[in-house]
Amino acid sequence: MAVTFGAPAALAQDSEQGVEQQSQGDIVITGTRIRRPNLESNSPITVVDSAEMRYQGATTVEGVLNRLPQFTADANENVSNGSDGTSNINLRDLGSNRVLVLLNGQRLLPTQAIDLNFVPSALVERVDVVTGGASAVYGSDAISGVVNFILRDNLDGVRMDAQYGFYQHNNDNRRLRSIISAGGYENAPKSVTDGDKYDINIAAGANFADGRGNVTIYGGYRHVSPVLQGSRDYSACAFDPTGPGNNALTCGGSSNNEFGLFTVLQDPTTGKSVTYNNTKDGQKTWVPYNSSFRYNYAPTNYIQRSDERYTAGGFARFELAPAAELYGSFMFMDDHTFSQAAPSALFQGQIYSINCDNPLIGAQQAPLLCGADIGTDTSRDTFIGYRMTGEGSSPRRDDLRHTDYRFTAGVRGQIAEGITYDVGALRSLVIFDESYKNDIDPAKAQRALQVVDVNGTPTCKSVIDGTDRNCVPLDVFGFGTIDPAAYDYIYAPTFTHGVQKQTVLSASVSGDLTSYGVMSPWATQGVGFAIGVEQRREKLRFEADALAQAKGTLESRGRIKVEEVYGELEVPLLADLPLVKALNVNAGYRYSRYTNDGENGVVTKYGASTYKAEIDYTPVRDLRLRASYNHAIRAPNIGELFAAQGLGNVSAQDPCAGATPTASLAQCKLTGVSDAQYGNIPLCPSEVCVAQGGGNPNLKPEKADTYTLGAVVTPSFIPNLSFSVDYYHIKVDDYVGAVDPFLVINQCVQTGNPFFCNLFNRDPRTGVLFGNDGYIVATTLNTGYLKTAGIDVTANYRFDLGAVGLENAGKLNFDLVGTYLDTFTVEQLPDIGTYDCAGLFGPTCGQPSPRWRHQFRTTWQMPWKEATLSLNWRYFGGTKLASNTDNEFLKGTPYIINSKIDAYSYFDLAATVKPVKNFTLRAGVNNLFDKDPPAIAQGLLSSFGNGNTYPGVYDPLGRMIFIGLTAEF
Repeated sequence: MAVTFGAPAALAQDSEQGVEQQSQGDIVITGTRIRRPNLESNSPITVVDSAEMRYQGATTVEGVLNRLPQFTADANENVSNGSDGTSNINLRDLGSNRVLVLLNGQRLLPTQAIDLNFVPSALVERVDVVTGGASAVYGSDAISGVVNFILRDNLDGVRMDAQYGFYQHNNDNRRLRSIISAGGYENAPKSVTDGDKYDINIAAGANFADGRGNVTIYGGYRHVSPVLQGSRDYSACAFDPTGPGNNALTCGGSSNNEFGLFTVLQDPTTGKSVTYNNTKDGQKTWVPYNSSFRYNYAPTNYIQRSDERYTAGGFARFELAPAAELYGSFMFMDDHTFSQAAPSALFQGQIYSINCDNPLIGAQQAPLLCGADIGTDTSRDTFIGYRMTGEGSSPRRDDLRHTDYRFTAGVRGQIAEGITYDVGALRSLVIFDESYKNDIDPAKAQRALQVVDVNGTPTCKSVIDGTDRNCVPLDVFGFGTIDPAAYDYIYAPTFTHGVQKQTVLSASVSGDLTSYGVMSPWATQGVGFAIGVEQRREKLRFEADALAQAKGTLESRGRIKVEEVYGELEVPLLADLPLVKALNVNAGYRYSRYTNDGENGVVTKYGASTYKAEIDYTPVRDLRLRASYNHAIRAPNIGELFAAQGLGNVSAQDPCAGATPTASLAQCKLTGVSDAQYGNIPLCPSEVCVAQGGGNPNLKPEKADTYTLGAVVTPSFIPNLSFSVDYYHIKVDDYVGAVDPFLVINQCVQTGNPFFCNLFNRDPRTGVLFGNDGYIVATTLNTGYLKTAGIDVTANYRFDLGAVGLENAGKLNFDLVGTYLDTFTVEQLPDIGTYDCAGLFGPTCGQPSPRWRHQFRTTWQMPWKEATLSLNWRYFGGTKLASNTDNEFLKGTPYIINSKIDAYSYFDLAATVKPVKNFTLRAGVNNLFDKDPPAIAQGLLSSFGNGNTYPGVYDPLGRMIFIGLTAEF
């Protein structure tokens, strides 16, 4: 009844494997809606089967896919600060919003709320990955391709699966440990065992009515233990560059430190801003700030989030008659995860007023703050960077919970010979609840800083005037001087709540007209077709409490309605002729009508057409050639259209900040800096500035053209060998995104282009690019184009060891999937020029994009007890630092350290055995040799960087050891 996990892994097989048998005997292939016997895809399909998932010890499906060379890591369990708790995939590095995710051929969840945690990995039978645009077949979002999860949803028996895994790592990087020691910070333990993962699933199904019906139910539980950055050498402190030409790393950190930083915005003598720091000895004394005061925020941050997930659901079908089979499903997930970051602070950028008669100010500090106004009720404005590390403080915790529901129902059947129909409905609901804990309420902190003496007792002014009788004075004028009761007062959680809904109604007819004689006179099979209509509605409501809104999280609402009609035609032209074993063409067209409605009353309507043309030619049995063209679209999602504008952190640095800015006064004036501000602007803390993001209701759909050209070779003179080579070329015009803040800063300073310079919004008082009033504008808009091209290679070979004299020794299976990236070109705005990120990483380019990646698995099928031993080689090519290039859109401060990341090879070993009937054991070690990830300066990290590395790209936690058991009855 179930797949035997002793079978060889199908890392990358061609379209003949990416199929699903239907009850009518037809074949369904991901990438087409036509159902017919012996159908093969004209688009390249990579298939990952359940055996491969077991060999990897996978508990998350995105982790499996991220190892394939076609994918770039996206939101995952190793992203902590800033995570929304979801897991996503990114095909061809075109963004998670440009790959369409399906479950059994239907949309998974609302477009804006895709979360692969919803997919029960233990029930996945296989995953089909289709390269290139498929909007003509499935609608919007399928620009880079389609990922279709096929579930084992038709059981006749009971299947139980349990797995336990953990990480073991030796912290023996002497270079990094010496850097951490030199910084005065604590090194990670020499050896660690952590990051436990449990995954338990059970499914049961039964056929009834002589096989005309089936009911299958399942339930699962997954637990992931958190891992702190302080437990690994490469992440125990935040690395910054140092030395001549930035030739080395040093432990950096945040200027929001535990001793207390103060920037007096208007010095009482000079009128300029000046920055001080409390001394480290606890005395209420200010000294000039220097890097020795920086706070090491890294150790308490998560490099693996905690997670607890429950899944449950069921599938049912019943054939009333050949013309009417009822079907339906219900799926549920509750996923609860925490991200964790360093303790909160009075963060710089928020202006705090301190009264000059505050009894808590030290005698040496008072004149530096107030001058002649000492002892008066005059207040002075400051930036304060005081990290809350004393007794009563706690790390910040982001409590993230997703509760998802998905229902399907429909009827399908055969209405005539070769003609089938399917009428169905899909309803999905995503509920998101977030509570951000142990963070400071700036309004309460402001009241706690306004303190006067009442009969020798420091007392909040708000207690005296009755506006807040719970206020506790906040003594930030020395190290360790804060009353623990003040933490209870200033800490206040924020709450947000979101609901996203999706409803899809569809009806389709598919046919094979062979029996009706509708066919080419030179073919052996008739015309195939599929026609259908679909209506999709999506709705978003996002709410935030008053404190969350005050901190910049704003509410939003919006609705999208799509009405579509589509058709597809498969025409076999020639068959079984000399030099033409088969020649087939396929064409498809879809028209979509969109209505977008936001809460601000803006309604937009437009229509969009998508189409495709494909051909496959088999001159001889050993060779099959295929080519395709797809014109796809992606309509902007609800968030891109209607999300309220808000502020968020971005990795960047202000070249006009600091006592000695790297940019000239003339250059800085272009960004909004005044003569008085130049040389007096505080640096963005921790190389993190602020950008303003948000929606744009006037966005247009993206348009993409995809070309593929390939060959599948199955040489008869080498039995059991097959390989394919496919070229792909994808160009996305008018892509929806924000102009990269790093690019904005560089282009304004280097070229003076007014478009980029107008995106600066400096704090009018201080000139900073952080806090509530300083930021780079990065709201969504239709920008320029994305273009990527490369070559995919797959190979499969099965070899009987008996052929070389090793009788009864079993078989060897070889599976390879590799990708060569030729180009990844970006034009941020029309006609301003381009940059190519192929082979690069870092600012603007983001995560590493190597020229070559592959995964190569060798599996020994033993002749004893259905046992296997499998070795996998994961190769990730080297990359260079984008900001070291000469391209005007990429170049920045040169770095010698991290100028390149060398190629990485990981080796994974796994084994399976069936000791007794119905039971299969598996065990394995991933990252067998415990290879460290590259240590990268924090300022060079961008999307999904965490802990001085890219943890979705490189193995961040060392070797992963797992053991599992599958029982089937």
